Amino acid sequence: MQLKETHKSIFPSSLPVFPLSGALLLPGGRLPLNIFEERYLNLVTDTLGKDRMFGMIQPNPDSSDNELYKIGCLGKIVYFEEAEDGRFLIALKGLSRFKVEREAASIKGYRVLEVNYDQFENDSFVEEDLKYDRDSIFDILPTYLDSQGLKLRIDAIEALSDLDLILTLSMICPFNTREKQALIESKNFNDRADMLLALLQMGVFGNSENDEVFQ
Repeated sequence: MQLKETHKSIFPSSLPVFPLSGALLLPGGRLPLNIFEERYLNLVTDTLGKDRMFGMIQPNPDSSDNELYKIGCLGKIVYFEEAEDGRFLIALKGLSRFKVEREAASIKGYRVLEVNYDQFENDSFVEEDLKYDRDSIFDILPTYLDSQGLKLRIDAIEALSDLDLILTLSMICPFNTREKQALIESKNFNDRADMLLALLQMGVFGNSENDEVFQ
């Protein structure tokens, strides 16, 4: 494995977050965001003046108390544009997953979490031992895309590397909140690839609410 970065030296333990259902950011991924709510305009402005880092995390749909899932992803703003109407158009690059320790006091309307990255040290490594069923993914992918009304060029997707293929499909496919969370909580690349294949198959053949895939 090739070391990319060291968590503890650069990643903030006190992290502003943007909770958003269905938006999946993974380490190495790039997520475009259209920011228009005042509290998140404040968040982006504050992070641009500091380290350009904030977290993406999903609200837990099984909670009635505005709780968040315990696992999210730290991102860094790598593109920024201010629209004429005051919106911010940004791109966020995924750096590492984090685990929520507790919630701190909100700042200017946005939420702040105390987090750690200890169990995700491998997010900063490039995996070399990739073992997954690429053929099965492409066997099911055209049917899945048709079932979702998505028009994507299969030839362009086939040209992606193994890492970029799993990353891209995990982030762009319209999985529900629980399914997105299962992808981000997968232990490693191979587990995520297996999860992705299962979700594609369920999207075509089965009930996407089947809890067995999350066990």
